[in-house]
Amino acid sequence: MTLNEYMERPYRMEIVPDSEEGGYAVTFPELPGCMTCGETLESAVSNAKDAKKAWLQAALEEGQEIPNPNELNDYSGQFKLRIPKSLHRQLSEQSKREGVSMNQYCLYLLSGMTRFK
Repeated sequence: MTLNEYMERPYRMEIVPDSEEGGYAVTFPELPGCMTCGETLESAVSNAKDAKKAWLQAALEEGQEIPNPNELNDYSGQFKLRIPKSLHRQLSEQSKREGVSMNQYCLYLLSGMTRFK
C-alpha cells in the first residue's frame, strides 16, 4: 500500500484543548505517538494532516506495521439535531471567531465530551 493510500484511510483524529499552553492538541489514537498541536482549530487540523503524513511515511520507510483504522461501516457519520435558535447563533458566532466551519466546531465540542464517558 502506498503513502497516499494510507493517507486516504479513515484514521480517527482527536482534538482537545491544551489547558496548559493554550491552543489545541491533536492525536490519532490508532497511530501510536502521532500527535501535534495548533493555536487555532484550523491550524491544529492542518498540522494534524502533516503529522499523520510524516508518521505514515516514517512507518513505511522503517517497515513498521501500520494498524488498520477502526471499522466504522455501521455509522454514516451524520445525524440531524434540532437546537434552539439562540444556541445556533452562539455556535455560528464562535465557529467564525475560531476560523472554522460550524460543523468542525461542533465536532470539536462533541469529541471533547467523549472524554468523560
